[in-house]
Amino acid sequence: MRILLASKNLGKIKEFRQLLGGIDLIPLPVDAPDIPENGAFFKDNAIQKAEFARKWFLNHEKSIIDGVLADDSGLCIDALCGAPGVLTARFANSINQHARNELLLSRMPKNKSRSAQFVCVLAWISIAGELSIFDGIMNGKLAIAPKGIHGFGYDPIFIPDGFDKTLGELSHEVKHQISHRNKAVHAFLDVIKIGTDIKNIKS
Repeated sequence: MRILLASKNLGKIKEFRQLLGGIDLIPLPVDAPDIPENGAFFKDNAIQKAEFARKWFLNHEKSIIDGVLADDSGLCIDALCGAPGVLTARFANSINQHARNELLLSRMPKNKSRSAQFVCVLAWISIAGELSIFDGIMNGKLAIAPKGIHGFGYDPIFIPDGFDKTLGELSHEVKHQISHRNKAVHAFLDVIKIGTDIKNIKS
């Protein structure tokens, strides 16, 4: 199977390649335009990305793919009413990631719950245009300060339930076993393996 991943994010591409194992995964070419993502929900953005990437690829590339996989994911903090949520990737994106992590932590209200969730929604569009949705959630809490060098994005400030270390401190192997993205990917792989056409699946 050959899948186009609707992303140019190097960290995300690396993670998906690890999660998808032997599947031939190709990222969106660097010369492709930036994919719009202005939906109100993760599902909206994931579908928008998948449809845009599929249309662009079919109009500009000659190689054969089986379909397009798009992910929209983000960090939802309970004390911030679910923010940054769908705006996670765009939150303070003019500064480096470490500074973004520090800024987000500084906005946490004092004496409030630090509970949070990482959410991932995958949109899969087959080359024939059939759409399916998969999702995954990882519950946890925000750390007091960034810790760890593994992963990417907000991993150094998120402590998953059942652990006392951030995702930035945990190994890639451990993260992949518990992550929101892993849960969504496994739901996707289960359907692909049995060849089932299901329009909406929640892990």
